[in-house]
Amino acid sequence: MTTTDLQELAERAGRELEDAPAPDILRWAAETFGKRFCVTSSMEDAVVAHLASRALPGVDVVFLDTGYHFPETIGTRDAVAAVMDVNVITLTPRTTVAEQDAAHGPRLHDRDPDLCCALRKVEPLERGLAAYDAWATGLRRDESPTRAGTPVVGWDARRRKVKVSPIARWTQQDVEAYVAEHGVLTNPLLMDGYASVGCAPCTRRVAAGEDARAGRWAGLAKTECGLHG
Repeated sequence: MTTTDLQELAERAGRELEDAPAPDILRWAAETFGKRFCVTSSMEDAVVAHLASRALPGVDVVFLDTGYHFPETIGTRDAVAAVMDVNVITLTPRTTVAEQDAAHGPRLHDRDPDLCCALRKVEPLERGLAAYDAWATGLRRDESPTRAGTPVVGWDARRRKVKVSPIARWTQQDVEAYVAEHGVLTNPLLMDGYASVGCAPCTRRVAAGEDARAGRWAGLAKTECGLHG
């Protein structure tokens, strides 16, 4: 399938599947792309991985190990790999944290978080997605204003791939209901005041009334790591 074909397919599916339930969106992706489809997960929870495993048992679940994760996040990844019908693939940056510190100075994430994310998240994902035509994310429209326009199926122009966001229309209540109904694994930090879980140096607990992304890069204008924008 050419890039033009993929883009047209994504845009058409985005229109046709806008009101479809998340399992139907993932079944479409599984039937359309097969092994050329994967799920990316930050291991904040395993909701999309669980949904995708029902549509495509043994589906690849791609996780970025930045070297800065909370131990709870690594534990969630290991638990997902152990108990779910998925194939967890861990991607790592080209350099260790120590090598990055030597090249750019310590705590790059404080001084230039965009560069840190580019080195430890964006570049590894570019390499990791090379084997796929389509990837699924857990993006939701209610998470922040920057995600309000997320299509359930869209075109990732930078990577020239189909981007599937099956729970884009879900609310936090929908997520919690699915987790409770199916016993889906979640990161323990979600029970400890964290609403969105990223790298430890750049993530804090959120206060009542704040949106889910407020705890990421607090005090900075930055709201996204660059994977989705």
